[in-house]
Amino acid sequence: MNTNTDHVITPEEAVTLHGLFLARVKRSPEEVAYRYFDAASNAWQAYTWSQMKSEIARWQAALKAEDLVPGDRVALMLRNCPQWVMFDQAAMSLGLVVVPLYTVDRPDSVAYIVNDSGTKVVLFETNEQWQALRTVRDKMANVQRFVGLDNIVDKEEARIKSAGSWLPATAELQPPPLANSEQLATIIYTSGTTGKPKGVMLSHANILTNAHSTLFTFPMFTNDLLLSFLPLSHTFERTLGYYLTVMTGSKVAYARSVALLGEDLQTIKPTVLISVPRIYERVYAAIRTKLNEGSPIKRKLFGLAVDVGWARFLNQQSRGSVKLSFLLWPLLKKLVAQKILDKMGGNLRAAISGGAALSPEISRVFVGLGLPVVQGYGLTETSPVISASPLSNNFPDSAGQPLRGMQVKIGDQKALLIKGPNVMMGYWNNPEATKAMIDADGWLNTGDTARISETGHIYITGRLKDIIVLSNGEKIPPTDMELAIQRDSLFEQVMVFGESHSYLVAVAVVNQEAWKVLAQKIGVQAEKPESLRDSRVEEEAVKRIAKQIHEFPGYAQVHKVLLLSEPWSIENGILTPTLKVKRAQVLAKFEREIKEMYQGH
Repeated sequence: MNTNTDHVITPEEAVTLHGLFLARVKRSPEEVAYRYFDAASNAWQAYTWSQMKSEIARWQAALKAEDLVPGDRVALMLRNCPQWVMFDQAAMSLGLVVVPLYTVDRPDSVAYIVNDSGTKVVLFETNEQWQALRTVRDKMANVQRFVGLDNIVDKEEARIKSAGSWLPATAELQPPPLANSEQLATIIYTSGTTGKPKGVMLSHANILTNAHSTLFTFPMFTNDLLLSFLPLSHTFERTLGYYLTVMTGSKVAYARSVALLGEDLQTIKPTVLISVPRIYERVYAAIRTKLNEGSPIKRKLFGLAVDVGWARFLNQQSRGSVKLSFLLWPLLKKLVAQKILDKMGGNLRAAISGGAALSPEISRVFVGLGLPVVQGYGLTETSPVISASPLSNNFPDSAGQPLRGMQVKIGDQKALLIKGPNVMMGYWNNPEATKAMIDADGWLNTGDTARISETGHIYITGRLKDIIVLSNGEKIPPTDMELAIQRDSLFEQVMVFGESHSYLVAVAVVNQEAWKVLAQKIGVQAEKPESLRDSRVEEEAVKRIAKQIHEFPGYAQVHKVLLLSEPWSIENGILTPTLKVKRAQVLAKFEREIKEMYQGH
């Protein structure tokens, strides 16, 4: 792998995010920038950097024709595709402020964001999206233009146009207004597990310095290839999977969908994977289910491969000795590890996990199989990366070390405080919330509790507000317990409750494949909804939960569990667009059942 840093465009050279793109076009005009699947030709196609510039010029001209002025807000609601980049760059070339929207968000939430931000142009993709948006169009009176990538016809709405008629056939890219790295670049609305989402204001400097700082922890190169599937409306993907790749000249391929991710991984063969824990959890659950269906020998071989691989990893990190079992690795790699890694493309040099905590058990499995998992940590309010582990000093169970230029300290109630050039400008039209988040000296309170080890690695220990206090006064961080429970492949999604009660209960969505195996073992019919309420099933589930949380204190035990077959999703209002579970929503939806689990106590 090339370790020369001449390919990197610095924040000083770029000045703005559009300046970054122009500098990349100048550096490597004919290199491939993006790959995407074209449904019309049923084949993967590509854009070079210079071709992207030509397309951006068309989007710039169309936006300019809307008589927008620098500082005006424009929004886009697209799946990951080259047009996302085209619109974003065209908007920034005119000094406009970009507001990303989630394609899976609910119409009322989209309307709130569009209205709150004062957005004037909304770009979306499909007629299906428009049918959802038009139900709330009266709440978006400030929008002067809706643009659909598909051919949208709506005689009742004069503000709508299809991109085909809105974009000119050709255009020349006009020079951007006077560059200012401190100006507002984007407003990103937090997904909001409680209350209305808040608009995080990030400047060009916030994002540029954050992307550049990550390179001192995790270098990226021109011959790196990323498969982009996390929504670009998620700051984690936008900074690392978009702006960082422009900074380094790395290539990006846009996945067709999460459902087709397995096929796309094997086709594209990326070198770096950027994902939230949910994807790793799904792969892990699939592995566990297959192992449970297989022979005891296969399970022993898998366990041996992970153990030997993990020991090799510790040795390579200078934290473990050489073992005789290392001689088995070539055979274990061929029989076990490589088969799994090949299903992920076979070319990965590292996997980055962020957005939420990844279970140490899952990290250990992937690292043991030979895929270095680097866990990062951050917030939308910090552009977003605060910390990550270097490959050479990787503690996968930690949130990593602070990025270059970042100051961290532990404040009151063990809260993690951070300070740096990546800290947001504030919340849009919400000075009170800004003041509550950032103190007079510029320290941002992450809301997470943490400890910092002797090696400088950050360990997140819980959320200041997410603490269950039992009736006996004992305190339990539910997130840690939920992660532990999910190590068992039976439990797809988990929430633990017990505030002001004498014991804990859990609400859990079962993994369908693992559930079928358990049902057969117990002798119940898995396809019958009432089978999940069978006392034998609940007893087995509680035992399996107890096995996963045995390291927790004696008072932190789950006594009862409500098992569900329907997954929690964005559509049913329980997941945020960033796939975080809304604890209050689960509590409200299953309030009666939870009360029943405490009946008589």
